[in-house]
Amino acid sequence: MTASPGTMVTQTTRDQLPRPAYEDSTMHIQFADSSPVYDGDDFALHFTALVDSDPVVCSISAEALEDHFGAASAREEDLLNAFEQGRARIRSVCAEALDRNGGDSVVLRSGLFRVAGMEPD
Repeated sequence: MTASPGTMVTQTTRDQLPRPAYEDSTMHIQFADSSPVYDGDDFALHFTALVDSDPVVCSISAEALEDHFGAASAREEDLLNAFEQGRARIRSVCAEALDRNGGDSVVLRSGLFRVAGMEPD
C-alpha cells in the first residue's frame, strides 16, 4: 500500500467488511427482508432464502450467533441483535451453503463459519 506524504493509510481487517454477495452461485439466491423467527425449542433463528424464486427456510443456531456474532445468550433478544449485526456475513455463508447443497434448507452451525471457503475474505 502506498500513500502520499502526510496521508494516513489503514488496512481494513477481514471482519470489517461483509463478504461479496453470492457472486459465484449457480443459482439465483436472495433473502427476505423480514426479521428472523426465534425458535426456543431448537435455540435457533429461522429465516427465508429465495432460491430461484422458491422459498427455502434456513436456520442459524444460537451457538453460532454466540460464537461468531456476539450474542450474549440464547435469549431471543440477544440472538436477534446478533443476527442484525452479522446479517451480511450470515447471508453470504448461507448462500454458499445453499449453492453447495443444491438449494436445500440449511442449518448454519458454529463450525460452518470456520470451514475453508466460508471464512471472511
